Amino acid sequence: MARSQQGKSDWLLTACAWGVHLYTALGAAFGLLAIHYAEVGRFRASFLAMAATIVIDSSDGTLARAVRIRQRVPGVDGALLDNIVDYLTFVIVPMVFVMRAGMVPAGWAGLGIVSLVAIASAYQFSQTAAKTPDHYYTGFPSYWNIAVFYLYYARLTATVNAAALVALAVMVFVPIRYIYPSRTVTLRPLTIGYGIFWGAVTIAMILALPDFHPVLLYLSLSYVAYYFAVSLFLNVRNSIAGAGPGEPPRI
Repeated sequence: MARSQQGKSDWLLTACAWGVHLYTALGAAFGLLAIHYAEVGRFRASFLAMAATIVIDSSDGTLARAVRIRQRVPGVDGALLDNIVDYLTFVIVPMVFVMRAGMVPAGWAGLGIVSLVAIASAYQFSQTAAKTPDHYYTGFPSYWNIAVFYLYYARLTATVNAAALVALAVMVFVPIRYIYPSRTVTLRPLTIGYGIFWGAVTIAMILALPDFHPVLLYLSLSYVAYYFAVSLFLNVRNSIAGAGPGEPPRI
């Protein structure tokens, strides 16, 4: 009887593990949906689909660790699956949006800018130090969907948008370490709580499109400022403490 119960439990956990992989892959479907909506000019719907991909990406890792997915489904590389989906949803989808929404200069200039982003991000995703053992990102962590949303929401010119995208692409190659919101130990409860608040405010901004709400924008940007400020602080503090590049920040 005990063995039967154990067998059922193992089967259920293995099924849950496969379900988590499916959940991760679902992000790709939402990415394609976001591209479709961008192509037909339904930009608010496109951003909502992108928001769904962020929700999936923010939660699938926790679910995977909860079911011990590597032990349950050893034949599937969950990290590789996650990177494939993330490159589509965090890089390709927002760059398609940028072109369809006319956010960069027309013609070859705009195509060159989005290509630069795609190439820089390919490096970012493939470098061995992209995610450090102590749960930091190295270089700008390809938050292109978020960057594109703010540029779109602020109604900036194509020239300013292009300059911002180029600057962030360059930041991919600058070895600054950025906090991994759900895993970096330092200030983790605050980062997660603040991140949930940011998500709720940003969803409200998307739902309100095409209306512009400066208060919501400032509330949303406060988390972005917090994210960069904490990352920079930890980099400076670690540098002063003399920790090596592979060592965790000394708190």
